[in-house]
Amino acid sequence: MNKRGKFLMGLLGCLWWSNGFAQQSPPRDSTAHSFSLADCINYAYEHQDSVKNAALDVKSAEYKVKETIGIGLPQVNGSAQFQDYFRVPAQVAPGDFFGRPGELVPLRFAVKYSTTLTVQATQLLFDGTFLVGLQSAKVFKELSQKSFTRTKIETNSNVTKAYYQVLVSYEQIKLYDANIKQLKQQLDETTQQNKQGFVEKIDVDRLAVQYNNLVTNRENVEGGIIIYNQMLKFQMGMPVDEQLILTDKLESVNFSDKPEAVTDTAFYRNRIEYSLLETNKKLNEFDMKEKKARFLPSLSAFGNLSTSFYENNFSRLFNNNYPFSFVGLSLNVPIFSGGQRTNQLRQSKINVLKSQNDLHNLKNALMLQANTANITYINGLKSLNNQRSNRELALEVLRVTKIKYQQGVGSSIEVSQAQNELESADNQYIQALYNVLVSKVDLDKAYGRLN
Repeated sequence: MNKRGKFLMGLLGCLWWSNGFAQQSPPRDSTAHSFSLADCINYAYEHQDSVKNAALDVKSAEYKVKETIGIGLPQVNGSAQFQDYFRVPAQVAPGDFFGRPGELVPLRFAVKYSTTLTVQATQLLFDGTFLVGLQSAKVFKELSQKSFTRTKIETNSNVTKAYYQVLVSYEQIKLYDANIKQLKQQLDETTQQNKQGFVEKIDVDRLAVQYNNLVTNRENVEGGIIIYNQMLKFQMGMPVDEQLILTDKLESVNFSDKPEAVTDTAFYRNRIEYSLLETNKKLNEFDMKEKKARFLPSLSAFGNLSTSFYENNFSRLFNNNYPFSFVGLSLNVPIFSGGQRTNQLRQSKINVLKSQNDLHNLKNALMLQANTANITYINGLKSLNNQRSNRELALEVLRVTKIKYQQGVGSSIEVSQAQNELESADNQYIQALYNVLVSKVDLDKAYGRLN
């Protein structure tokens, strides 16, 4: 069992323990929702945390594009500097100029206080790595959008399966109710016959055991519905204390007897997984271009506007200023990096080749998945039809067996066996019904029909 499976099983246990049967009636202050399957999916798109996080990733990618664009815009910075010389630095000159031959005379030209205010601007004129980075940033945004779509598809699949699980459980309750009703009638009749001396007490007891087992099994399924309903709300991102009523019926589910065959060899391009890998390959190609661009020179312009204040008296520091400014160009030419750029480029080329291999492998995997989903769905339909027929046969066997027993040509053991076979047929029918519903979801997912 994978980590997700273990987590879900643990969650089921916690929900069972904390709620039990007391949660069959929702709290009075809970919010009630009557949702179809489509309503549940749309609700999940707005409230499921994984979907909301994927949407935030798209927004973050948009800011990443703007951040990259900002690299090519003018960069302006301001600075201010203040200096207070506790001891003014000195420079020395030969004493011959001052009538002191052979000595060094200290000269102090600096002033005690100085302040400099500067505004500096730079503008990138050409940089190959920036141009490639700008293109790759847009592809990165595309990747986040496709990841968002993949999260929605996974959410759609999880919500649909959880919705079907609840519907199947309600169908199972209907079957139990029908069996309990007819068995209760038979138990009452047998009890009266026992009182009149027509049947033995063991026949009554045998039916009572079967009746009690059916009631217990129905209660277990009823408790399971509570858990499945809360699991559905968990998949939707809905608080589990809110009331959720399902409006869709199993009869509205369309089962195609002839599911689509894998004839379109390009169907895999509809899968978001393939599209994601294609986008990732684009990013690797841009990374390779960026490594190539590192061999090109870069050119930028810069300008500086400053003014300085000097004074030995702090109170007069800003009375006079001495402005200066300049502009210039900066050219950076890569010459030798010890082979670093070359080997980085080679690594990027290898990553591109690996992406191509991954795409080829994923194509085969998606074809295999679609074929498997087709076969599983077809087998599921056959099994469902067989189990439906078996259930009808079990009903007929039970009817005939009861008639024979009432006419005195059959035994109560035969009736009990027929009843057990009917219950077994019901359970197998329910399992087959759920399996075909799940396989239908997997088939739609395999063909990229979920969105």
